[in-house]
Amino acid sequence: MNSHDSDNFPAPRPVRDSQSDMAEIVLPNDANPLGALLGGRLMHWIDLAGALAAHRHSRHYVVTASIDHLDFLFPVRVGDLVILRSSVNRVFHTSMEVGVKVWVENYIADEAHHVSSAYLTFVAVDKNGKHVAVPAVIPETEDEQRRYQDAGRRREIRHAELERRRRHLVRGT
Repeated sequence: MNSHDSDNFPAPRPVRDSQSDMAEIVLPNDANPLGALLGGRLMHWIDLAGALAAHRHSRHYVVTASIDHLDFLFPVRVGDLVILRSSVNRVFHTSMEVGVKVWVENYIADEAHHVSSAYLTFVAVDKNGKHVAVPAVIPETEDEQRRYQDAGRRREIRHAELERRRRHLVRGT
């Protein structure tokens, strides 16, 4: 019997089961000499927030396979509160796309701004690192259905880009 048999395949789960929130206060050690959050620190937090959602959905260990580009839309300063919200957008057998949206809250000024968004791909693995099947995700809201459809298009783009890079590596360019 293999993992494609219906007896072994995990039951689908709604997007809401994967939704995760993470909060971080920007401390001086998280910032550059100008008092702004280091981009690498934000990338680290995004990876952690994405892994939370992937783990909650798959109920397995997960490893990061890829991250789409990041745009830093609004500066984050020492003392600001960073909120990261993540959820699984779509599942592709052993991998899943997770969306992470980042907000900064200045609780003194009572302001919140969108800082960044990212799409990450995680692969579910067992304790030996072997890929394991992930339950399908059930998008329930209109927004979840849009993100589900968009994730399929992004996957096609990622695969096409990966193939393009492979061809260039073979030719040595």
